[in-house]
Amino acid sequence: MDAAALVGHLVPRGSVFRFLAEHRGEVFAPELFADLFPARTGRPSLPGEIAASVLVLQALHDLSDCEAIEALRCDLRWKVACGLALDHGGFHPSTLTYWRCRLAASDRPNRVFDAVRAVITETGVLQGKTRRALDSVVPDDAVATQDAVTQLIAAIRRVRREVPGAGALITAECGAHDYDDPGKPSIAWDDQAAREVLVSGLVNDANTVVNALSSNEFDDKASRASALLALISGQDVEPAEGSDGTDGRWRIARKVASDRVVSVVDPEARHVHKIVSHKQDGYKAHVAVEPDTGLFTAGKLAKGCGEGNHEAVIGLELLDGEPAGREVLADTAYGTGDMRAELFGRGHCAVIKPMPLRSAVEGGFTVDDFAVDEAAGTATCSNGLTRPITTTRRVAFGVACRSCPLRARCTTGTAGRKLRLRNNDALSRRARAQWAHDETLRRRYRQHRPMVERSIAWLIGPKGRCRKLRYRGVAANNQWLHTRMVGLNLRRVLNLGLTRTTRTWAIA
Repeated sequence: MDAAALVGHLVPRGSVFRFLAEHRGEVFAPELFADLFPARTGRPSLPGEIAASVLVLQALHDLSDCEAIEALRCDLRWKVACGLALDHGGFHPSTLTYWRCRLAASDRPNRVFDAVRAVITETGVLQGKTRRALDSVVPDDAVATQDAVTQLIAAIRRVRREVPGAGALITAECGAHDYDDPGKPSIAWDDQAAREVLVSGLVNDANTVVNALSSNEFDDKASRASALLALISGQDVEPAEGSDGTDGRWRIARKVASDRVVSVVDPEARHVHKIVSHKQDGYKAHVAVEPDTGLFTAGKLAKGCGEGNHEAVIGLELLDGEPAGREVLADTAYGTGDMRAELFGRGHCAVIKPMPLRSAVEGGFTVDDFAVDEAAGTATCSNGLTRPITTTRRVAFGVACRSCPLRARCTTGTAGRKLRLRNNDALSRRARAQWAHDETLRRRYRQHRPMVERSIAWLIGPKGRCRKLRYRGVAANNQWLHTRMVGLNLRRVLNLGLTRTTRTWAIA
């Protein structure tokens, strides 16, 4: 009843199904997962090679756990790929969750990706390919975005559920809402005064709970619930008009916090602006791609905004381990002075489109029209006025601009022209000058950098079907990203002619 023996010849060569059927035991060897189950007892009955194969096929075809198990039970190609019998009934969908959690909690959560990357490296298909293209895409989160009122209620309910003793405190001290009711309160939402009374009551309830619990020590789960409530109670509100907050009057803030939590169900999801005119809620998937083959060499899914999650920061992480001499192609988001300096220090060549400069006056002077002397710590304008650079790298020309004949082309500010110089400003200036005058550089960028868009199109799938994530949190979705890249890399390298000789992987 072995599916591979009976119908394996029907599975086309060059497919991921056929590859897994023939080589899953070599690529996903038992020792690859040995550290996940160190005890002699309690090992799973499902072999690691089968679990890894199912996870790869699941991510490649964008299936839920239930859909993946149904395919394993009913699709002969899946049975052949995993080495199962024709009458095998599959296993419970929660087994996939179990394996993902085991992998995510380990010290090598992306080992499946690393195993396939080792196969690709052994083929030599990337040998001599010195270019790496960087880019990011915004996958949507798996939860609904919540407004401030809904988040406050949900966060208080979560504290009541997860923090010992919080239920009695909330029942006794909090009366702005019936917290047994998960829905939004029934008020006249078009009445501003009613909204402010409700918001004030919810914020005061949240502050009461946070203050009462601040001196207690809890386990990680309870501590996270309490910390989340403290964050939610402060990110979307501000003192009401004419109040400093001490009288307990609050209102919804007339601004959006830079690192705003959009849902207490998935506290790591964020508002994301890939471009200024389009906003999404979710994460950013950052990838490094070899543009000629379209193979993913590295990837990372991170929060959509916040400190440490900028493209230039994560882009450098994706290049860790790359030997010197890489030509790094990327758009303007990666063109910071700090990234250029780090790439230069690693021995790479940056082919990155500079961010266009803006002038305070249309058609007027930009920051590049000011001569900066880093050694002397001064900046000189086009009229020959020199001013010092402060420790915060700012320059103020002040009253000297009042009688300047070039003022109309330089600034409209009453306090005169001000500059803010970034770190490694000289590198950024040099890059802008080179981009403006080097046609060969621009031609290389236009020829090779757009190829990363092809790989990202594969990543999000036809009609963007993989754009919406299935999991919550950075860790789970980062694992999905790497498993998805495994399937795409396998499919791509098989199309390039992946074969197995005696003991070596090669491209035919």
